[in-house]
Amino acid sequence: NTGLCVVADKLNFIRYLSHFRCVHRGAAFARMRTTSVRKLLPESWGFLCPVHTPDGEPCGLMNHMTASCEIVATTTYTTSLPALLCSLGVTPVDGSPGQAFSDCYPVILDGAVVGWVEADLASAVVDSLRRFKVLGQKKVPPWTEIVLVPKTGKASLYPGLFLFTTPCRMMRPVQNLALGNQELIGTFEQLYINVGIMEGEIEPGVTTHQELFPHSMLSVVANFIPYSDHNQSPRNMYQCKQTMGFPLHSFMDRSDNKLYRLQTPQSALVRPYMYDHYNLDNYPSGTNAIVAVISYTGYDMEDAMIVNKSSWERGFAHGSIYKTELVDLAEKVRGEDGVVFGTKPGDPKVNGKLDVDGLPHIGSVLHYGDPYYSYINLNTGQSYVTFYKSQEACVVDNIKLCSNDMGSGRFKRVCITVRVPRNPTIGDKFASRHGQKGILSRLWPAEDMPFTESGMTPDILFNPHGFPSRMTIGMLIESMAGKSAALHGLSHDATPFTFSEENSALEYFGELLRAGGYNYYGTERLYSGLSGQELEADIFIGVVYYQRLRHMVSDKFQVRTTGARDKVTNQPVGGRNIQGGIRFGEMERDALLAHGSSFLLQDRLFNCSDRSVAQVCVDCGSLLSPLLEKPPPSWSAMRHRETVCTLCGKSDSIDSVSVPYVFRYFVAELAAMNIKVKLDVK
Repeated sequence: NTGLCVVADKLNFIRYLSHFRCVHRGAAFARMRTTSVRKLLPESWGFLCPVHTPDGEPCGLMNHMTASCEIVATTTYTTSLPALLCSLGVTPVDGSPGQAFSDCYPVILDGAVVGWVEADLASAVVDSLRRFKVLGQKKVPPWTEIVLVPKTGKASLYPGLFLFTTPCRMMRPVQNLALGNQELIGTFEQLYINVGIMEGEIEPGVTTHQELFPHSMLSVVANFIPYSDHNQSPRNMYQCKQTMGFPLHSFMDRSDNKLYRLQTPQSALVRPYMYDHYNLDNYPSGTNAIVAVISYTGYDMEDAMIVNKSSWERGFAHGSIYKTELVDLAEKVRGEDGVVFGTKPGDPKVNGKLDVDGLPHIGSVLHYGDPYYSYINLNTGQSYVTFYKSQEACVVDNIKLCSNDMGSGRFKRVCITVRVPRNPTIGDKFASRHGQKGILSRLWPAEDMPFTESGMTPDILFNPHGFPSRMTIGMLIESMAGKSAALHGLSHDATPFTFSEENSALEYFGELLRAGGYNYYGTERLYSGLSGQELEADIFIGVVYYQRLRHMVSDKFQVRTTGARDKVTNQPVGGRNIQGGIRFGEMERDALLAHGSSFLLQDRLFNCSDRSVAQVCVDCGSLLSPLLEKPPPSWSAMRHRETVCTLCGKSDSIDSVSVPYVFRYFVAELAAMNIKVKLDVK
């Protein structure tokens, strides 16, 4: 309930991992008007990922640590370090150094001054300390940060020799070239040492350290983007973690609110090195799809994509949602002790659909209005049935009975997990691993799809207009790599920074494709599925790993004819969960005014909203004074009741007008404030 809490969303395993590497600057910065807080600063290289930050409001405030960055958690005694420093030539803090203080650096260990070191000795002291740290000698902990801030003669950081051993610092491993071992370096330390990335960058005598991998600057999630160095950088940010995948293996034991599960996942043919490092084959998140880049039929404009109906029928991207509801009778029926789950024998409401214990049968299909569970009051014998409210049919997956640890509790708490099948429909969202998201626009019959010379039809038709402006060349390379992988039975390494200008990816995969008997550039001749004629253009076709995202049209569509109304204003309520309407606001009203469609305007804002018929007195113009007469006594023959204006005292001046119900409410509220509203009825 209190303290620090971390979101650990099990939408898929990658996202789950990344939640634990997240660093947020804090809510105070989110409200600041300046953007300088959000900038990516060069000194965060290797500690914070430059790619993995959300777009929109938290951009740059919510960062993720790189995969190799770790946080020091252990504390050590540093009592032996001052003596070691003195043996290396540091003057203790109470002694006086051999040179003037202006030619000495203060030596600071964890924020306390422990001595002075002469300027010409300082670099030798640092080298010795670094050797002890890397080789693990003289009780110098491996997570020590050794920073020598030199005197420059210009305005700079305060010069001195700083040593840090405290916990809660970010550190990351690099290769120490002089000693040939890995060394942990910290954020402050990194500014004053020279770290090379590639072999060719190392200058002898200048470069002291080298990165372990070129991709060690990327976070866990950014490491899974194949060939991310060939993409425009914002696209890598969009490669969202919203994939339906295989989040966990213990579906039977979990009771999460909502779990998404892909029914037919596959292992990626083209994968970065870190994919196997994290064993992601145990938690796959997509399908290898045959993707043809072609503009076909016009159903694929503006990020829509056509999916082969036969692939869909064979289980392409099929999935389901696990929803769990916890039913606690102690909360539902407060104060009643004798309420347990159960059914009355022969209850017509149950209709044989529930078990004797008042819970649904496992594996049974629930439709709207079916009995969901039933509980019984043992004192009165009265039974109550709750019905299934959702419009979507579902299957009862499992039911867990919850009690206390002793097993002596009453039968009062159950956990019902249902499985909603969600196969792809028109309007569902898909994406490749390069931020190329698309909406399924048609399930196109396989016989009308374009086919290759061997008779193969693609699973997905991707519009070629998605490439030029977005510059996701990584996807083109992945397509060729996936095609060659499928031909030769390989699994290609898609780690970024493996290919360069000299060693180009196109040549490498082009030669592999040519060896398999295909075109060097990954194109093929396709034949139209409608006429059978050969298409004039060569079509780029290959294998791309496609993911299904959690945004489904079944969760988004909103429709209303009539339904619930607001108690006070009598207007339709809003909101999808309660079958509400969509507000026709001021701006929409302006659009109808501009069109001059006044009948439509009246229909939307009046007839379909809160039209009501009110009695008004023509003489005094009051909406509130006309009231119905008292009912006549039962012995009277007169049954007709007149509406009488209580101010004028007569009934022949009453007229009926149609006004919005809100207006009547408004008039009543004004009357409560002693303001009289007069209507001029003509």
